[in-house]
Amino acid sequence: MGIDPHLEHNLESFFTMDYPMFELLFCIEDTVDPAIETVQSLMSKYPQVDASLYMGGCKVGVNPKINNMQPGYAAAKYDLIMISDSVRNDTLFDMVNNMTEKYALVHQMPFTCDREGFAATFEKIFFGTVQSRIYLSADLLGINCHTGMSCLLRKSVMDELGGLKAFGCYLAEDFFIAKAIRDKGWKMRISNQPAMQNSGVCDISSFQERLIRWAKLRVAMVPTTILLEPLSECMVLGALASWSAALLFNWDPLVFYLVHVLTWLLSDWILLSIVQHGTLSFHKFEFVIGWLFREVSGPYLFLHALWNPAIRWRKRTYKLQWGGVAYELPSSNTNLSTKRVLSS
Repeated sequence: MGIDPHLEHNLESFFTMDYPMFELLFCIEDTVDPAIETVQSLMSKYPQVDASLYMGGCKVGVNPKINNMQPGYAAAKYDLIMISDSVRNDTLFDMVNNMTEKYALVHQMPFTCDREGFAATFEKIFFGTVQSRIYLSADLLGINCHTGMSCLLRKSVMDELGGLKAFGCYLAEDFFIAKAIRDKGWKMRISNQPAMQNSGVCDISSFQERLIRWAKLRVAMVPTTILLEPLSECMVLGALASWSAALLFNWDPLVFYLVHVLTWLLSDWILLSIVQHGTLSFHKFEFVIGWLFREVSGPYLFLHALWNPAIRWRKRTYKLQWGGVAYELPSSNTNLSTKRVLSS
């Protein structure tokens, strides 16, 4: 939906994938979307690639992403379906290798490409520390952590579940697809490579609104998040631990708190370096500033999500019922505090 400065590069990465046989199914909801010209240009540039363009979508629920992808899903001729925005040359090969006999879903841990600016640094710090910590821990413990940013699915299993349209009533279709697959007895796993997001539009405010939207979805799907998520924040947990240490052992709470924060920061730096799997594009000082900004703003963003549960996604506004089922609000009921268009 729409274009950004990196759209052509991201889409072209699919045409140049190193894989023996595949088809590309591009889905665009609006028949006058400027992205259509970009896709058609790439199809002309790579005529040897089996590529199709589907426009207009198909209304099967409230989820606009599902509605947009439904025609492409229905036309897919191979059993493995990949949903993604950008890939490396060997990404598909790696994901297919992980799709062994007992698995019906292979997904990539979200991360970001190297880009310039503090906003890009902030995004990389978030995905390489907070998101990676939760993602890898949940996978180790067998907890559903699928984000849907980049995933490979068995179409035969999805068809048994009713296809993509069966999940059109949810905004967080990725979570419920993974849940349904596991309930059927299939397994899911993380691919060896992270999903390298490469948006050409990068600013702090829009990314924070994206984080707020995700928090609203988590609260609606798993209500215990209201109590448990704040306790996973470095600053909140450190304050509680410092108070406990002072009360139980008469330790200096300030010293305990500072040691706690320093230990957390160093651990996150190590984790980010491992996920990056190479030299980071910013200095350690930039990391400290970005990390502190993330840790201080995290609890505020979560409280903001609780205060205003309406979700603004693209040009539409939604409310969620407990359990994750969504319904769209009339445009007249749109909350004016959620003006900015959120990224998908």
